[in-house]
Amino acid sequence: MQEKKFYVYILTKARNSTFYVGMTSNLPKRIWEHKNETADGFTKEHGIKTLVYYEVFDDPENAIRREKRLKKWPREWKMRVIEQMNPDWADLYETLTP
Repeated sequence: MQEKKFYVYILTKARNSTFYVGMTSNLPKRIWEHKNETADGFTKEHGIKTLVYYEVFDDPENAIRREKRLKKWPREWKMRVIEQMNPDWADLYETLTP
């Protein structure tokens, strides 16, 4: 049986645009929901749909702790961590689905 994973992720509209930090246990599904605007909220209002960063955790407590920490980070720190994983700011959603 496969263990459940938890994900902290960052979405953006463009490289120098607004960020959204979230946490989920099903990253492909959650990003699909953002892209297809299935729920009202911040990402729908601002057109934020591009997955530029994510981290994987084995337990929800550490994922929630990391999400809260990232949300408090200055913009420059978020940009630095994104560019370390994804220097081209490519949409990583395509890498999640086979």
